[in-house]
Amino acid sequence: MASSLIERTMGILDALSADARGLPLQTLAQRLEIPKSAAHRICQELIRLGYVRQEPLSAHYQLTTRLVALGSRFLASSGAPDIVQPILDRLAEESGELVRLGIIENQRQIWIAKAQGARSGLRYDPDMGREAPLFCTASGHAWLARLSNQEALALVEAQDTGPADDYGPQAPRSDDEILDYLNRTRTHGYSWQVEHAGVGTAALAVAVLHPLNGQVLGTLSVAGPSVRLDEPRMHRLAPSLRQAAEELAQAWLSSRLFT
Repeated sequence: MASSLIERTMGILDALSADARGLPLQTLAQRLEIPKSAAHRICQELIRLGYVRQEPLSAHYQLTTRLVALGSRFLASSGAPDIVQPILDRLAEESGELVRLGIIENQRQIWIAKAQGARSGLRYDPDMGREAPLFCTASGHAWLARLSNQEALALVEAQDTGPADDYGPQAPRSDDEILDYLNRTRTHGYSWQVEHAGVGTAALAVAVLHPLNGQVLGTLSVAGPSVRLDEPRMHRLAPSLRQAAEELAQAWLSSRLFT
């Protein structure tokens, strides 16, 4: 249950960010486990401040673009897009698939930048700005493999990933299966998966490490349809992926976004 006013407010913003169609007040109150009257007061204040609007017909609450503008302004002021994007674009061009950069912050991994290499045919291009499911994604495994087994499983346990049916048929269903994938990642230096995040999808990923202290700054991944991005092709792309991650690590030091 969200307790403080700030926690409740951020909880409402987080819930609304997951659905562009908006959510009814009752749903917001149930998700935060707070009284409907409390959720209503917070939503009305967010409307007054310009972060939320209420759709006239459905009465659903929706986010405005003000948070998007704040995030974009912050990224632009950091200099990160100018430094990072050329590296992502080059890897996307070489792979012909979706390339994504995720950052690690406050024990969460968020995808913040991407480049799409697919010019025709099937394209895999999920929403950006969302938290990566750690238990099943190549990006999640690339990060977790840098932690102890106990730390990794604790992060998986703490993350609300929703029903197992929302993911692919090959997604790990137990702690032992997750640890098997993490050990495989440690052995090879990169992670890969087929039909974990969803049916017909595949991805490989590597951790981006601070060049001075080895801290995990983020993850870099290549993802696409499994009919095109099969395991042999992923292994062939792995050296290019690792090289791009090393370039990103050096570029990271020049950006005010990352310290």
